[in-house]
Amino acid sequence: MTDEPDDHDHEFSAGQGLEEDYEEFTLDPPELNADPSAVDPVDTRVITDALDRRNIADDQVDVEQLLDVGLSYMGINRFEEATGTFERAAMYAAEDSLEAQESWVNKGVAHAELEEYDEAIGAYKEALRIDDDSEHAATAETNLAYALWEFGRHEEALEHAERAVEIDPRFAQAWYNRGFFLLERGLAEDAVTAFNNAIRLGHRNADVLEEKARALEEIDEYEEAEEVAEEAEQLRQERERELVEEHGGGGPVTDRESGGNAGGARGTDPGRGGGRGSGRGGNAGGGLGGGLDDVLGGNAGDGIDGDSGDGSDGFDSERGGR
Repeated sequence: MTDEPDDHDHEFSAGQGLEEDYEEFTLDPPELNADPSAVDPVDTRVITDALDRRNIADDQVDVEQLLDVGLSYMGINRFEEATGTFERAAMYAAEDSLEAQESWVNKGVAHAELEEYDEAIGAYKEALRIDDDSEHAATAETNLAYALWEFGRHEEALEHAERAVEIDPRFAQAWYNRGFFLLERGLAEDAVTAFNNAIRLGHRNADVLEEKARALEEIDEYEEAEEVAEEAEQLRQERERELVEEHGGGGPVTDRESGGNAGGARGTDPGRGGGRGSGRGGNAGGGLGGGLDDVLGGNAGDGIDGDSGDGSDGFDSERGGR
């Protein structure tokens, strides 16, 4: 015997429904909503930045410490992390403050180390927008000159190199960079003057002397050029011996590892490393004009001894330590 089929359809519970004031469920809190037309869809830092602002008050962030962290990243060649750190330092610094300007200059240096010259140019220009005549402006100008040169904008590069020495005539690295750009433009005599100013202001190393020797050759001063080239080679050999002693004779080392000048040969990388002073934590080896250590407490030099006789006299003021 079989059961007869039920002719009545089963009625399921219709439930109580949703109340009129029901809010749609979402995983994203309202604070993280972003206008898609205003956000780069491939920028992975958008959420992180939004969370920073949401969870951390500006007065709880030590911008000085952030700058030090960025310097530490630069010192171990972690330039990508450095760019992010300096960007956050700029974000939390008081608007258009000197700390914000420092952060932008340093961010530019880190981008330049990554050969991201377009981003470096933007960072330096933002620093100069904040103040184009501050204690950090000369560093921003000379670094901008280098980035523009690498980007193929040579005329603009020389203009900003000129501006750097106008802002701070005691900035030895800026004179060196100016000399390099002048020499590349075929103005060898003016380049010699610039290199002499850099040397008198304390920026005396093998790179500067090699560039000066090259400029002297261009104006047919072969005897002096040979003497300067020999001095450059001597300084380079002395530096190599010092590095070997510092590292116990183990393996090859570069100037960057010891915090010295990491300048490139024949001006292909003009003025990287070096800089105006020891700054905070020594030279991180990054960027034109010493970059990071300059904007974080460098010194423009101890002045010129005696009359220069070649257009560098009249430097009668000192900024001193930062």
